[in-house]
This record gives sequence, C-alpha cells and structure tokens, in this order.
Amino acid sequence: MKETSSIAFVPIYFLLTLLLFIPFLLFLSYCSSITTKNPERFSSETSLGLKIRPGYKTYESYIQRQLNKTLNLKLREIWRTRDWDRKIQVFTRFFGELKQKKLLSNDSKALSIGARMDGKNQTLLILYVILRFSVLNCRYKKVAYLDTDVGQTEFTPPGLLSLTVIDKVTPDLTIPCLKTPERCFFFGDISSKRDPKTYLTYIFALYDHYCKEYCMFDKIEHHHAGVPLVINTPGWVKGIGYDILVDMLKYISPTHVVKICISTESKNLPVGVFWLDEDDSTSTTIIEVNSARQDSFKRSVLVQKDARLMRDLRVMAYFRQCFPSQLNITTIKELANALAAQPPFEISVSSIKIKHLHCQVPKTEIFYSLNATIVGLAISSESGENLSPCIGLGIVRGIDTFRNILYLITPVPPDSLEKVDLLLQGFIQIPTCLLQVQGCVSPYMSANVLPSD
Repeated sequence: MKETSSIAFVPIYFLLTLLLFIPFLLFLSYCSSITTKNPERFSSETSLGLKIRPGYKTYESYIQRQLNKTLNLKLREIWRTRDWDRKIQVFTRFFGELKQKKLLSNDSKALSIGARMDGKNQTLLILYVILRFSVLNCRYKKVAYLDTDVGQTEFTPPGLLSLTVIDKVTPDLTIPCLKTPERCFFFGDISSKRDPKTYLTYIFALYDHYCKEYCMFDKIEHHHAGVPLVINTPGWVKGIGYDILVDMLKYISPTHVVKICISTESKNLPVGVFWLDEDDSTSTTIIEVNSARQDSFKRSVLVQKDARLMRDLRVMAYFRQCFPSQLNITTIKELANALAAQPPFEISVSSIKIKHLHCQVPKTEIFYSLNATIVGLAISSESGENLSPCIGLGIVRGIDTFRNILYLITPVPPDSLEKVDLLLQGFIQIPTCLLQVQGCVSPYMSANVLPSD
C-alpha cells in the first residue's frame, strides 16, 4: 500500500509543477515575439560591420535624419528641446564658487582632457558657455576655441587643426555648426598617429597666434586684457597619444584642466599635474568630472558616437555652403545632385603645387590620385617654414590632362581662392552617399575660370 501511494504522488506533483510553469513559458514566448517582430528596425550593425544607432535600419537612413536636422529649419525647432538652460545653471553655480575661492580668473585657459568617452565635447561646450557669459560677467565679448581633435572637430570639417574666435553661442548644440576659423592648418587625417611631430607643430603655431593676437598683457592694470581660451583635446591618451598630450600641456601651460574620469582606473590619466616636473612651480587647477554614462554598478559605459557619421555630416554641411541658404536642400540626394550639377572652378595646374601629406605618390600618378578627392586649399608660407595656412577644402571633380586643368568644387569665394597656390591631399574622404548619384552632368563644364598667374 505504501508503494502505491508513493507512485500516485509523483504524477500529481509533476502535473502541479507543469501547470504552474506553463503561464511562465507563455509569458516568455510573448516577450520574445515582441522583440523579434521587427528585427531590422532595431539592428545596430550592418552587413559590413558598420555600427549605427538603434532605430535605424541603415547607415543611409540615420545620416539622412541627421542631415535633415542640420538643413531643415523646421526640424531645428523640434530638436531644440534639450534642457540646456538647467544644465547651464548648475555649471554656473559650480564655476561661480570656483571664482569666489580664487580658483578661476578672467585670464583663464581651460583645457579638456580624458579618455575616449561620451560627453567630453558636451562638457567642453557647456564650459565655453560658462566662461563666455556667467563666470566672466560678460567682461569679454569673445572666446577663443583651439580644436586639436582632428577626428571629431567641433566647428570645422574633420582633418583640420583650428583656432576659432566665437562671439555667438550656438542655439542648439545637437546640430553641427560650422564657423570660419581665425586660423587653421590641414592635417589631412582623423588621428595624430601618422605624423605626431607635424601635429604638434601646427598646434603650437595656433597657440602662438592666439597669444600674439588675443593675449596681450596690460601693464597698467597688471592682468591679461585678452580673450579666454578653451582647448579641446582628443580622447587618445595612451602610448604616443599620452606623450603628445604631455607635450601639449607643457607648451600651453593651462590655468585650468577639466579631466574626464571613468570607472576603469587603468584607462584614466595619472592624478595631479602629471605633465610637470617635481620642481616646476606652475599653478594649475584640475577639475575632475566623472563620466555621465554609468550602469547600475557605477561603471562607466562607453557610448558609440558614430564617429564616421559625424565626420560625414560635417563634410556635407561644409559643402552645403556652396549654395545659397535659401536654396531648398533638405536631403542627401538633393545635396548630391546639387554638387554634381555645380559648375566647378577651373584652375591651371601650372599655377599650383601639389603635396601629399602622409604618403608618397609617383609623379606619373599624381593626377590620378587627386581625382574625386577632398584637398586642403593652402597658401604657401612666406617664412619658408612648413606652416601653410589652410583657407578651406575643395573636391577635385576632374582633371583635364591635355589642357592641364583641374576642376574644383569649393565654397571658398573666388577672391580668396585666387590666393591658393598649394593643394594638400590627405586621407579625408568624400561621403560615399555623395558619390552615388544618378545622371550627373559632365564635370568638365566649368563656369568659373581662375587666372593662371
């Protein structure tokens, strides 16, 4: 009897367990069907391995949306909803306290450093707003901005090292905003690793220009009656990147350093004024800011910022300037067709020099290497030094080897373009979406002919 009772109990227990487990299985099945209902919409990686933001099926769809934000005035109003005013008030109080404690003065040079993490540029721009309006009490009407991040530039196309003097605050920091720099050099790459020496030479030259033009010492009031300087640095802070940063810090000697820290200590920069020798008495205030992106365990989260997409956006926004602002160009296709139909400038090859920045090209291949590329438009240095200022970028639309004529598309006005005597070719690429245009007109139909001398 006991054995029969035991055998009967097992099926009953099994049935009860199964009945309780079935609703749980149905719930899991329902959740799975929701997440897999439209897998293409939420894919974050293309067949080529290109990571894009969730919610966009393709690179084209994402960059189209971003371009619309840049070109469409109505969309600008929609995207101008970020709570920047509240953030600025918080930072205003913070930097106001620093000034009361004599840790911030009117001749400050603020420099942002840190590992490659999301938010560095955003913090830097908020710092600029504070320096411009709150901390300095509107004593100065301008702020100088030295951009040393050639891969993720703020106010210029990628590949440029620039010094920009800003007198107006960008109303929406989420939209790429291009400004004409006070002075810039075409480095021609998105990283300094190919030529660290030239990279530093350009940065030092830009800083020297700032000191000469905007940082004059007032002997009567005994203070610098100039323009505050904000410096943006790249997120590459290991190996050669660290050595470059140290050289930059030593040369510029910033009064304030905003250091972005993450939870992974091994990826952070050393503590303190790590770039100075022990016997150096230079005074620098270091402001440490923890990464804004953290998970539930307080660990910093690396956010993909779609670096390639942002570079493409700035390139397209730059060449959008070839056309009047009132011209209705709101899509990539419209911009590509407009550029394809734009009459190029005609430049005599004999009147210019061509320089390849990071590689050697045989003389017989120079024309072929230039065709359909982005080049820096530079003016040769009179001092003989390798410091040729860049006045803009151009797209080489075609080359007539029989007439020795080069066809160029650029927003640079003709009077400035006539001064250009040097074309610099680097590795800044034309966005592929601009090259995929159906029914282009001939690139050799030029309407703007520049004099050969």
